[in-house]
Amino acid sequence: MLVGLASSYVYTQSKTKQLTQQYQSFTQQENFTPLESHISLTSNQVDQKVDLRLQNSLITQQASDEIIGKQNVFSSKQNLLAASAPYPVVDEFKKYKFNINGSQVITPVKLPSSKVNFNQKDLLTVLVNTKKYFQDYSSEDPDILRTGILATQGVTVPDVLKTLDFMIAVLKEDIANNRATRLQDPKFINSNFRVIKWTAYNPKDKKQKQLRITKYAVFTHTGSRKKNSTFNTPIYSLKDNSNKNTFYTKYTKQDVLSGIYEPGGKEFGKVKSLAYLTRTGLEEALMQGTILINFTDGYRAFFNVDRNNGMSYIRGLKATAQKRYWYFREVDAIKGYGYKIDAKISIKPGVTFAGDVLNIGLGRVIVIEHTKGGRKHLQMGVMADTGGAFLPNLYQLDFLAGIFKSQKEFRQNISQLPEYATAYFLVKK
Repeated sequence: MLVGLASSYVYTQSKTKQLTQQYQSFTQQENFTPLESHISLTSNQVDQKVDLRLQNSLITQQASDEIIGKQNVFSSKQNLLAASAPYPVVDEFKKYKFNINGSQVITPVKLPSSKVNFNQKDLLTVLVNTKKYFQDYSSEDPDILRTGILATQGVTVPDVLKTLDFMIAVLKEDIANNRATRLQDPKFINSNFRVIKWTAYNPKDKKQKQLRITKYAVFTHTGSRKKNSTFNTPIYSLKDNSNKNTFYTKYTKQDVLSGIYEPGGKEFGKVKSLAYLTRTGLEEALMQGTILINFTDGYRAFFNVDRNNGMSYIRGLKATAQKRYWYFREVDAIKGYGYKIDAKISIKPGVTFAGDVLNIGLGRVIVIEHTKGGRKHLQMGVMADTGGAFLPNLYQLDFLAGIFKSQKEFRQNISQLPEYATAYFLVKK
């Protein structure tokens, strides 16, 4: 067996060298390969071949199919090695934090025999927008090319894209025929998808096995164009030249709210004032990432976080004491993941999860299971968003619940949702 594995490794190395010489697409590969250096060499070489395709828009579909085909030849040996190899978990700055064996977190199973719930058109929208992000921005955003911990089950980025493509095709066909989609049928899912159970891994609570399901939302708030006694807490937008001038990384949220950007402040004129809210409005906007503002002059618009001051979110610290501060931009929809504001994925409530995109991966389709009234309930969504609280985080997902006028309305809605759930990844066979 050892001789066979060694032969496979030598052959894989040789083929990888040929592909590397053919496609010459090194820059982004080098950015993320060290992060997965602890995964078996065979697994890495195969993933590099496949990921090269995604980084070079000139590679044809035929070439990519050949690469995937070559990968499948070695899949059983690759999986044998990868499953026992430690996965290096990284933080939001892609710095190594700790190792974990994939078998501790993910295992192949079958989906329970209950109808899967979701809004068909909304799920289709998020699937299409997520796939488009891969198509448009894989070269600018190499983070999305990370296979994450699913690599220990032999799942590659092309597998993820194949899953998105298949689901999009099925939903389009079912919606066009005005019928309940086959993606709600567990038999169809078990026949067409690999189902991989996600067991929570919480270093601070080793007994936690189910994922914690937190909820986030977009809140509507009244705001003013000008500061007054009621609306006295600003949200700001960085000017375009702030990409080069990083002055804003010196200031905490407390510095910003002290008035440094207001008339008479030492940085007045360097940023643009978007709106003035109550302090509650600001904190909810910062926590949720998006806010819908009803201006006193009758204008109404979404505003989404754009760039932050580079200071980490501190888990467990109250919101008003956090040093991280986000600058906003006006947007045309609720926005999820994206490496810059103009590239962010437009998302929908009820079918979107925020999570650890570096260690789990963007575009992973997830079904959560919980018991309510003695019956199992299944809910499907796409990991199309992230946040500072999820990097790293292998034990939690954040579910986009909806748009609400108040915390009371929000709490009433989420009271019907689980606090903990069993989670499954779906990967097209």
